[in-house]
Amino acid sequence: MAALGKGRRTAPPPESADDPPEPPASSAEPSAPAAGGLGFEKWMGFLSSFVAPLTLVTALLFYFGYVSTREFFRYFGIDVDIIGLSSQEFVMRSPGALFIPVMVLLLLAAGLIVGHRRLRRHIEASEPDRRRRLIAVIAWTGIGFLLAGLALAFLMPVFDDGEYAQLFTPLFLAIGAGLAAYAASTVRALGGSGIGRSVVVILVLVLVAGTFWSTATIARWWGLGQARALASDLQTLPAVVLDTKERLYPGNDDISSRELGEAASDPAGEGDEGAQQADPPTYGFRYFGLRLLAQGGGRLYLVPDEWSADASTIVVPYDDVRVRFRFLPDADPPNGG
Repeated sequence: MAALGKGRRTAPPPESADDPPEPPASSAEPSAPAAGGLGFEKWMGFLSSFVAPLTLVTALLFYFGYVSTREFFRYFGIDVDIIGLSSQEFVMRSPGALFIPVMVLLLLAAGLIVGHRRLRRHIEASEPDRRRRLIAVIAWTGIGFLLAGLALAFLMPVFDDGEYAQLFTPLFLAIGAGLAAYAASTVRALGGSGIGRSVVVILVLVLVAGTFWSTATIARWWGLGQARALASDLQTLPAVVLDTKERLYPGNDDISSRELGEAASDPAGEGDEGAQQADPPTYGFRYFGLRLLAQGGGRLYLVPDEWSADASTIVVPYDDVRVRFRFLPDADPPNGG
């Protein structure tokens, strides 16, 4: 009985209701970080499990390159989808359209980080009433921007020229969502429980969508500006001499033409009427004053030397024409040569 009593473990005495429960020894430390914030690293790891960062960057470059290129060729009356540009060409055309938005966003992000740290310290050091008023000002300012953005979005079809509305609408939505999300996350960080995490996530998504929309609008303006700059000086494009089988009607005074195929001389030197005459030439018309704008899909897209209100883009297939290019030398060669 003594040996049996030695091997038996005695049950611990029951805890009284007044004694506080003891926390687990091993799980108390790891569970603390999981309760704080959204976890930036966790969200980035979650997103990268679906979309690789390189794939996401390439997709964004392709999209903004497509938007700017489409607006560029639209100015000359061409649908970019019929040219047949590759995905790599769209990506290569995107950096110019993204330089200004990316630089502005990076500088703005740096300023927001500095301002966030100072404002957070000021809020934490303030009295509760002053803290609530400051957060309320931020929240209601964000709500005001959101309402203004929604009003512009619904009134955009009313405006005759909605160019600026297409930029200010997403900007107002992005600014309003950012301020509202910041106020909501600040309340959560200070211990408030009235706003759920899902509200903050939705506001952040609106912020991202508004920023994306604004950048796409700037990329479209960039493409239009590049087209107008090129149209003001088309002399930088390669000059083209075009031979065609049939007569063209370009409808522009800058494009001149002449007929080809004078009567060929008799190779045998016989002038009798029974001599077999030479076959008519394959190409009967030659056009000058053209510039090569683009090529693709088996077609040439030609514009006149001077772009004007009555100018138009001439589209000709490779198989029906004969083309000669003339590349002009550098206007400012080295050593004055």
